[in-house]
Amino acid sequence: MIESILIILVAGFIMGKVFEKLNLPGLLGMLLTGILLGPNYYDLISSEILAISDDIRLLALILILLRAGLGLRRETLNKVGVLSLKLGSLPCLLEGFTVLLLAHYLFGLGFVEAGILGFIIAAVSPAVIVPSMLKLKDRGVGNDKGVPVMILAGASIDDVFAITLISIFLGLVGGGTDGSLLSLLAIPREIIGGILFGLLVGFILTKIYQKLDMADTDRMVVLAVGALFAYTASSYLQVAGLLAIMIAGAYLLEKHKLFAEEFSEKLKGVWSFGEIFLFVLIGSIVDVSVAISAGPLGILIITAGVMIRMAGVYISTLGSNLNSKERLFCGIAYSPKATVQAAMGGVPLSMGLPGGELILALAVLSVIYTAPLGALGINFFADKLLSSKSDETAELSSKE
Repeated sequence: MIESILIILVAGFIMGKVFEKLNLPGLLGMLLTGILLGPNYYDLISSEILAISDDIRLLALILILLRAGLGLRRETLNKVGVLSLKLGSLPCLLEGFTVLLLAHYLFGLGFVEAGILGFIIAAVSPAVIVPSMLKLKDRGVGNDKGVPVMILAGASIDDVFAITLISIFLGLVGGGTDGSLLSLLAIPREIIGGILFGLLVGFILTKIYQKLDMADTDRMVVLAVGALFAYTASSYLQVAGLLAIMIAGAYLLEKHKLFAEEFSEKLKGVWSFGEIFLFVLIGSIVDVSVAISAGPLGILIITAGVMIRMAGVYISTLGSNLNSKERLFCGIAYSPKATVQAAMGGVPLSMGLPGGELILALAVLSVIYTAPLGALGINFFADKLLSSKSDETAELSSKE
């Protein structure tokens, strides 16, 4: 395991830097490293690491979401809250049902299997989106209208919709139609519950900090425990755990601004290790040969789904204060797939469902196809479509 950890860290770090030197997102180099080091190719990562890779990826995701929460100011959340809800729901629904119909008619999948595929494909990836938005936020790009924060919050809500609808279609496999359709009520419950539970965790952390005199290191430990508790307990309470973590961080920022900003800076350093593990281990489960088996029709279906998603983003932002360039950027930012596809793509096959191999192939293809293009799109178009600190300064100077 130690040897595998060293290989992951060294190779992931080097490839990330190489891609950055080429003006490409570093995460693409880490994903490629994982594909090459994984069991489907050179098989240099130990089976012990692969056995716990889901947990390691989850810890890395919790880390970056906590850091995201520590940067969510109440004023910005109030400004973009309703818009985030729209962006987290309508585009996901439109993409999911588009893929469902295309898979049903082009591949001949049954309605239920096509529905499972549709919402596995439809889920956007917090693993790709959150780090990208935090980098923009740190650089001051798009902050004037809260675009990075809006996309951050929307991505968490999007996954609630996608995972709930995957569960509904999986429930239909057993014939439990009525019970599965009632599961639609889980969507508002999980979102509202996640917000309330996050506020509760943030409140508890605040009280602990007020009552106990602790060193910064101890505060960090308590914060980490709080984040892990928020995610673990949320699964028992059936609320949106990732959203709860972000809200807890935002509450802490509201009540303990100085501590929250210090913690956020320290987490940025820890994330340097976390992102390597996250993206290398996501890459390690990708089998390119499986994705190729989906063929040109697979590319067509995924492309059509993403285009419809972008139309959904456009509709969701009607009447907002975003201009046409910012709306286009939101559509690009919501295109990458990785996390849910990696976690759920093999479930239908393991259940023995008809079309399970095809669903897995399309899920893997969606990661290979959209994660690099989405990350590249965010990286390339951010400065061209969003305002930056320098833009705002120049505008103020011209007005003066």
